[in-house]
Amino acid sequence: MPLTLDALTILDAIERRGSFARAAEELARAPSSLTYAVQQIEAGLDVLLFDRSGHRARFTPAGRVLLEEGRALLAAANALAHKTRQVAGGWETGFAIAVEGIVPVAPLLPLLDAFYQLGQATEIRLRHEMLAGGWDALAAGRADLVIAGGDAPANNKLRTRALGHIEFVFCVAPQHPLAHAKKPLSQADIAAHRAVVIADTARNLPLRSAGWLQQPPRLTVADLPSKLAAQQAGLGVGSLPRWLADREVVAGRLAACEWVGGNPRETLHLAWRSGEAGRALEWWTRALSQPGALAAVLDAD
Repeated sequence: MPLTLDALTILDAIERRGSFARAAEELARAPSSLTYAVQQIEAGLDVLLFDRSGHRARFTPAGRVLLEEGRALLAAANALAHKTRQVAGGWETGFAIAVEGIVPVAPLLPLLDAFYQLGQATEIRLRHEMLAGGWDALAAGRADLVIAGGDAPANNKLRTRALGHIEFVFCVAPQHPLAHAKKPLSQADIAAHRAVVIADTARNLPLRSAGWLQQPPRLTVADLPSKLAAQQAGLGVGSLPRWLADREVVAGRLAACEWVGGNPRETLHLAWRSGEAGRALEWWTRALSQPGALAAVLDAD
């Protein structure tokens, strides 16, 4: 395989996901096809990109250089694609929306249906990002529009609009010792218990964590379904968005605990890069700004 952007994307995915199998899952390809692609890259360059002597293949120094320099090329290619779409004007050929991982896809489906009813050929790509990951994807050009939580990074090239708040409920398995607490929990009360946290997906921006659950020990998982399953199994404690916590508590799969000072809340933002004016961007910013767009997720103020 010649050194193409697709080849660089494969190497990037392998490093980020930690294995060929997980990279293949992200790229919707068979693991064997990634193995073959890497072998073709190595043959074309006449270098070894991976040290396969151990239990898990690791990048060689040459492979690490190709990975790091290749990421710069991928970022440049993304930026060029965005600029080309802007010059062409009108409807974008592709439009990527990065959604905060605590926001379910279901509320977006009616909007997707309405967009497709317009009959445009714009290809929509939805992706979930966690914590600073959405802001990172927007700044790096991997997303055109984001629904992101927390504060926006210091960047005057971004435009933001507050959508509302998400309330978080501290939850444990019904059999967990904290489920029987007779008082609101403090940080000291939970310090001895394992916290289940979701990994930040940011690649370039500083990683962010849920500030009120920073104590060890931790179990770090990849997404909200994994976090929910771990807490249901009693493997740790943590907070969940109210839209999810209420459902699980009513079903008896989790128990809600009071938190000293009340439940924390986080502002959800809609954000995009300033100076861009594609028609898909215009449509989606307007649609997602409607009061009822994310009503199932946001808490009433």
